[in-house]
Amino acid sequence: MPARIRLQRRGKKGQAYYHIVIADGRAPRDGKFIESIGTYNPLTIPAEIRIDFEKAISWIRKGATPSDTVKAILAYKGVLYKNHLMKGVAKGAITEEQAEAKFQAWLQEKEAKVQNKKNKQLLSKKEEAKKRFEAEVKVNLAISEAIAKKKAKLLEKEHEAAGIEVVSNEEAPAEAPAEEAPETEEKAE
Repeated sequence: MPARIRLQRRGKKGQAYYHIVIADGRAPRDGKFIESIGTYNPLTIPAEIRIDFEKAISWIRKGATPSDTVKAILAYKGVLYKNHLMKGVAKGAITEEQAEAKFQAWLQEKEAKVQNKKNKQLLSKKEEAKKRFEAEVKVNLAISEAIAKKKAKLLEKEHEAAGIEVVSNEEAPAEAPAEEAPETEEKAE
């Protein structure tokens, strides 16, 4: 049976991370393996993938078949694209330098996409935090207004019980502030 490139589970319950291994197709998932070529941690955002590029390409050339998940990981990291370019070099379709230039251009484009995605996630987290803060401020204002009204009512009841006449801010005559303004001007002169 040919060798398989697959994931081998590690970590605690609910906190799995994986080793990318070369194993016999008949071996159990977490059993004996031939060689470890990398790790995959899906819990981080974005997922952390470390892989030995040269070992992965050499095993693919030897005929090792990757599982579906590992195939997606290898494609994401560019191992399959590099293998494709190396087949073109072997057939004489392109030169080694052209293949390396194409691969480096692909890598730069891929890194730019990943960085843009990270930046967008960071911005969305900041905007979300800002919205939560604004919502919290609104709630706090509503609570403080409710408390102020409650205190005003209690004060009003206390004054009524003591027999003191209370004039609220809403019922205050509009002429009172106008009368105060000329007095301040006279003092200034």
